[in-house]
Amino acid sequence: MPLEIERRFLVTGSGWRAHAGEPQHLRQGYLVSSEDGFTVRVRLRADGKAWLTLKAPAEGIACHEFEYELPSADSEALWTLAPHRLIKTRFSLSLPGGEWVVDCFEGDNAPLVLAEVELSDASDLVDQPEWCGREVTGEGLWSNAALAYQPISSWPLEMRQRQGLEST
Repeated sequence: MPLEIERRFLVTGSGWRAHAGEPQHLRQGYLVSSEDGFTVRVRLRADGKAWLTLKAPAEGIACHEFEYELPSADSEALWTLAPHRLIKTRFSLSLPGGEWVVDCFEGDNAPLVLAEVELSDASDLVDQPEWCGREVTGEGLWSNAALAYQPISSWPLEMRQRQGLEST
């Protein structure tokens, strides 16, 4: 089964921009999401490409990931059916040690910025850049599915402050 192994970090600086490629505007709609971490999502890219993705927890920080390309009309129809959505701009980064991306969230999740590095093995060492803050790997609150269901704008002020998203 295909596995996705990634670590996630809150971004605390803009140093990542020096390594960023072209922006990719993404819309993600969550059709199904369970408490145990199973999700079915549709992802649409601004260039018309789209995918249906099924994710399920595996061991440790890994998850099973199945992804299927969708016709544009089907993806738009699924987007309209998705009860929970988010919009973000993704930047692929030219950095060693895995496939790095930075996601800049829009709408109800702005101004959240998260970095992810996809690894080939969970034991791979990560050279954490200085612009990466606290690691949030495995914290369900920061998953894209959770952010679609409960965007940070809906979090109580105290919770946003505790997470470093608001000044005190």
